[in-house]
Amino acid sequence: MARWSPWISRSVLSVLVVDDEPLARERIRALLDDESDVKIVGECASGRTAVKAIQEKRPDLVFLDVQMPGVDGFGVVEQIGAARMPAIVFVTAFDQYALKAFEVHALDYLLKPFDRERFQATLARARNSHGGEARLAALVQSLAARRKFAERLLVKGGGKERLVPVDEVDWFEAAGNYVKIHTGGERLLLRETMANLAERLDPDRFARIHRSTIVNLKRVKELEPWFHGDYVVRLHDGQKLTLSRSHRSRLLALLNSPG
Repeated sequence: MARWSPWISRSVLSVLVVDDEPLARERIRALLDDESDVKIVGECASGRTAVKAIQEKRPDLVFLDVQMPGVDGFGVVEQIGAARMPAIVFVTAFDQYALKAFEVHALDYLLKPFDRERFQATLARARNSHGGEARLAALVQSLAARRKFAERLLVKGGGKERLVPVDEVDWFEAAGNYVKIHTGGERLLLRETMANLAERLDPDRFARIHRSTIVNLKRVKELEPWFHGDYVVRLHDGQKLTLSRSHRSRLLALLNSPG
């Protein structure tokens, strides 16, 4: 595949939209329909089809979802190669930790949910951008460590295998050689010890608050003083969990972190 120039300031901007959520693609498409100098050359619902579409259609700009099953947004960049990628606007629901990397290395990013004003500002920036293959390469490298942690857990039960995104888990509870996964009112059983699971989870997103409990930091609403120096962790769904003294300082540090 021949290399093409990342300079995208031209009369008609060819755009590829990549997102595994139909409503998200529809939202971007509707916003682009109002732009007279934009031509949508394709839509993709997966990273694999995005790689093929980029190679064949050579769009000037790609709105690229970060979190997709199989090949994610970073996987698309890796397979195409930073030197061969068109300009990219990453579309993401990532937390502030990852956004720091986007701010440093990406052309721009859209944090879901975004409004028309933010979208138009991003598009205006893209129209006059030099792309920046060095930025893309640096972005992939800076987030490589983060990707080593589990993003999904495989849970077996009832003759089926189910992939559970870790971001959707409220908290984990030890149960012998198993772990109970509490997610959206469901209780699922994972055949793994709590110690092994803790090593697989991103410590910036999950915290052990008790020897038998790991909590998703995004689900924490408040802390309540309890007896003998212990605290109660209240989640957004009203669930109360015990925070032991030995884990209190680390949890407070994580919750107070600006990232």
